[in-house]
Amino acid sequence: MAGHSKFKNIMHRKGAQDKKRSNLFSKLSREITVAAKMGMPDPDMNPRLRLAVNAAKAQSMPKDNIQRAIDKASMAGGEDYEEVRYEGYGPGGVALIVEALTDNRNRTATNVRTAFSKNGGNMGSEGSVSHGFERLGLIEYPASAGDEDKVLEAAIEAGADDVESSDDGHAIWTASDALHEVAGNLEKALGEAESVKLAWKPTITVAMDEGAAGTLLKLVDTLDDDDDVQTVWGNYEISDEIMDKLG
Repeated sequence: MAGHSKFKNIMHRKGAQDKKRSNLFSKLSREITVAAKMGMPDPDMNPRLRLAVNAAKAQSMPKDNIQRAIDKASMAGGEDYEEVRYEGYGPGGVALIVEALTDNRNRTATNVRTAFSKNGGNMGSEGSVSHGFERLGLIEYPASAGDEDKVLEAAIEAGADDVESSDDGHAIWTASDALHEVAGNLEKALGEAESVKLAWKPTITVAMDEGAAGTLLKLVDTLDDDDDVQTVWGNYEISDEIMDKLG
């Protein structure tokens, strides 16, 4: 259980996008509503709903907004969203997985396909890239939670599988079906996490040059800006030097 995070570019890029997206609360609300509709409307009895509520709290979403999103799940005539996953390739042969919640599959598929085609990528069929990723649980803590040794020890005690620490924070990986339990154990030792979610972790990453990285990030931005798209995962790795140049 060790290792510097080759995944950090992906997660930090995603985090930066999350913070500046004006429609973030809308996406969080949609996930809460879907989670509440799929199980009990009580976060303590519904692990997926608890993850969604925790994610909303981490982004300072007001309690009233969270409760409204939960209540919407039981309202007659409310929106009926379904989970859809798209896979494809971006510039430089980067593999991308796009997770969406939509009430109109045709609209979402068209928007995602257009985003790929206009930004140096192309859509693939389902399963075309996901074989190069693992479906795992991801728990993130800021650097202030403790040094590498403290977090590693807490993660081992909590039953996690791997830890990746950097100056920016800690990524703790676990089996997908153990995410809820491990997150609960870690909370006792380290406090509330910055985020707790299911993630697609690439088995191999692709190093990007400056030209391909710029085009790729435009593609990721375009996908992120779509109301239906919840998360974009990729197997790209962009050096800090290139990230600084791209701003």
